[in-house]
Amino acid sequence: MSMLGTNWKIHGNGKSIRPGEVVRPDERLAWPLTIGVGMQHVVAMFGATFLVPIITGMPPATTLFFSGVGTLLFLVITKGRVPSYLGSSFAFIAPIMASQQQFGIPGALGGVVMAGIGLAIIGAIVQKFGAGWINRLMPPIVTGAIVGLIGLNLAPAAKNNFDAAPITALITLAVIIVVSVFFRGILGRLSILVGVVVGYLVAIIRGEVNFAKVDAAAWIGLPHFQTPEFHLGVVGLFVPVVLVLVAENIGHVKSVSAMTGQNLDGVSGRALMADGAATVLAGLGGGSGTTTYAENIGVMAATKVYSTAAYWVAGLFAVILSFSPKFGELIATVPAGVLGGAATMLYGMIGVLGVKIWVQNKVNFSNPVNLTTAAVALIVGIADYTWTIGDLKFTGIALGSTAALVIYHGMKAIAKARGTVAEPETEDGAVAAAARGAVNAAAKRAPKKRR
Repeated sequence: MSMLGTNWKIHGNGKSIRPGEVVRPDERLAWPLTIGVGMQHVVAMFGATFLVPIITGMPPATTLFFSGVGTLLFLVITKGRVPSYLGSSFAFIAPIMASQQQFGIPGALGGVVMAGIGLAIIGAIVQKFGAGWINRLMPPIVTGAIVGLIGLNLAPAAKNNFDAAPITALITLAVIIVVSVFFRGILGRLSILVGVVVGYLVAIIRGEVNFAKVDAAAWIGLPHFQTPEFHLGVVGLFVPVVLVLVAENIGHVKSVSAMTGQNLDGVSGRALMADGAATVLAGLGGGSGTTTYAENIGVMAATKVYSTAAYWVAGLFAVILSFSPKFGELIATVPAGVLGGAATMLYGMIGVLGVKIWVQNKVNFSNPVNLTTAAVALIVGIADYTWTIGDLKFTGIALGSTAALVIYHGMKAIAKARGTVAEPETEDGAVAAAARGAVNAAAKRAPKKRR
């Protein structure tokens, strides 16, 4: 049992958490409380996880099934040391939609599988050699640019859905905005879910929802599974996603480590391998690619419960829900207007997350290497530049991500060889350099002592 990380100790009396303490991953509260927290995790991941299959046309129940199974697999591979729910990754939306235009859903699933394999391989390397090389390959300026352009590349898709039913979309977006600042705690964190529910009710009143498939669906049944097809042409679409998933997973591990006071660097590689394996499994059966969920970090921060027991509950409950075709068809009825309102916020948030990475890491844009890397990568990604070579088609996300890596490392190598860039890469470095300059200047102005 210890190999699975399921031999939890009872925290305190199992009924309460003393001030200043947290329920660690290897602990749990009494089962009724643990089940309650686990159900809360399902609610937290719900809105975001279902938005991906709804937007991309994938079966929602299937995605829910593989998110639950993937979460349980993640807990097993990480030996219960990293509390996390694996929900649908927004990074997959753009490549799935683009690949569907050429190769349909099976071709998109093939891309998901390939991305999962790539992530698992990187995880194995990290587990063997550590994560230092990733930080050198993808410093904050590169990571932020890639995350930002993936979100902003989707702006036209959000507009198309918004235009399909502007009134419903506007109400949905307005509710999301108001809820995010009006309510405290978990409800405020679930603003997108609340907005979608309210928008859905408005769409029903306006006659924009068709319940025919819901009425025909059975209450209990298997999710709709599909098999992938593999095409070389989707490789360029999904490679950048792997880089984003690496950044998300390592960021998740570091966040949990900071909140629990435990050093989890030793399981970073396992976390990557686990998410890679879960993504491969999802792609093989018709689900969306997965990632560790920030929404559930919010639940942990609010409850102070980091117990992996709660995530076992969440994963199992997600699997159980997925065996209701009627529930899956109900989710699939969410109309374009509601999606347009939610996507306007959602895609923008992904783009701003890239900016957040820059801000948190104090990226110095006075440095021409940083400025050029971000400027070119964002424009290539947002404008969706395209390059076709035979059967291979590289779109804005792939080209923008490649541009970020090539420009950063290329310019840095040239600047180092020529000694032409004096500006530090971070603002902390700039402040330190300015301070040293001021000290040196003061030293030069100071009168020399006579002997």
